[in-house]
Amino acid sequence: MNTSLNLSCSTTTTCGISSSSSSCFSSRPKSPSFRSVIRASNVEPSDKSVEIMRKFSEQYARKSGTYFCVDKGVTSVVIKGLADHKDSLGAPLCPCRHYDDKAAEAGQGFWNCPCVPHEREVGIPVSM
Repeated sequence: MNTSLNLSCSTTTTCGISSSSSSCFSSRPKSPSFRSVIRASNVEPSDKSVEIMRKFSEQYARKSGTYFCVDKGVTSVVIKGLADHKDSLGAPLCPCRHYDDKAAEAGQGFWNCPCVPHEREVGIPVSM
């Protein structure tokens, strides 16, 4: 069964990635250990983290049969948001959602990319 998604960043869709097939992979268990690293939010993410998140996103797209949004600006913002959260929180927290306490959410592993709702909403559990 194929699925197709219209991409936008919201609370009910994946961000920057669309699905074109129904590939299935096993879910990766979330690591119970978490170390919070907090930094100023007006600092740009490191080039290293941006590159790590770009490669992560490309690998995710290949494994899950998904593809990047045709608007490269959306993809860029999502990857940069993941990198920013990786630098500031120690985990790639989904940049498309609002959090009352980002550090607590990142520690739970629920919204780390790919987030659990993506796996449930789209039906494509993935293993990274």
